[in-house]
Amino acid sequence: MRYITQIHLEGGTLHEHITRLRWKEGTSTGEGSRAELVHWVRNGGDARVNARSRDVKVEVVDATPPYLRTKANGISTDNLLELPRF
Repeated sequence: MRYITQIHLEGGTLHEHITRLRWKEGTSTGEGSRAELVHWVRNGGDARVNARSRDVKVEVVDATPPYLRTKANGISTDNLLELPRF
């Protein structure tokens, strides 16, 4: 399971403006573009955000271009936008 820990925004403040993400998976850390993480999630990758002591799943929003957003209990949430910026 990959935990998104930081985001980088360009051109605005919405989910669509997230261009890069930093993550932690076990003892490894990494960074990737939105397109790379979208591809990874679409191919079965499990990305999450630890928000308020619980894990919230990251899902792909089918838009042009596609972007990432969290969904808790079937409701879209802003957990990614609450992460620290880099």
